[in-house]
Amino acid sequence: MLSLSLSTSSVLASLGLVAAGPDDAAPTIKLDLVTLLTHASWPVKVTTGLLVVASTMVWIIAFLKFVQLARLRALGEAFEKRSHQAANANELYELAGESRAAPGARVVHALYTRGATTNLERLRAVADRAIVTESQRARSLMSPLASIASAAPFIGLFGTVYGIMDAFVRIGAAKSASLPVVAPAIGEALVTTAIGLAAAIPAVIFFNSIDKRVGDVISELEAAAGEWVTLIAESSDVIPLVPAGQRGAPSSRLAPR
Repeated sequence: MLSLSLSTSSVLASLGLVAAGPDDAAPTIKLDLVTLLTHASWPVKVTTGLLVVASTMVWIIAFLKFVQLARLRALGEAFEKRSHQAANANELYELAGESRAAPGARVVHALYTRGATTNLERLRAVADRAIVTESQRARSLMSPLASIASAAPFIGLFGTVYGIMDAFVRIGAAKSASLPVVAPAIGEALVTTAIGLAAAIPAVIFFNSIDKRVGDVISELEAAAGEWVTLIAESSDVIPLVPAGQRGAPSSRLAPR
């Protein structure tokens, strides 16, 4: 009867119907990632290392791109405001020489050195080519960001698959499917998946944000370039046409410094 009473009390305590004694308190469970990865197999360690490096690269690239685009946008807006004051091609070239770091100034410089003509189609072609160059410059480092965003989940999945395979191997070696046998391997597998997602999710968010900012910068540059091309084409009486043998080496007065 005593044993029956004790077992009944234990069952009721486990169901929460009676207060559990001090010896029946549930143990505190802590997730120690360092210990878990320290005892992981070497493929899981290599996978985790790659994902940590990729995650670090994501944040570094995002920081550099945000700084670069903020600078390009500020310089571009400043040059565009100043270009509104230009009454002819000569004044526009002078402004470009004073603000060589601005994307718009580089486009105007290309119009001066490569498009020394009043032909509208020729000027538009030169401007389009210069804008493509600026777009490539603004989109630098975005390819690694996109690669990390697409590849990191699959790299983490590789670690997951290997961890599950390791769990099955341990089950076969121990001839038991108890939690102490399979839990470590499954835990390693899930950690690699989590790290893969931690690298991929910020990469996707940053890529979309940076891509939108680059698109805004290039759209503004294209709109402004159309005005510059028209201004140069209409200033045929004052444009200092560059002789064919001197293109690429404009005069010191007009060349960007």
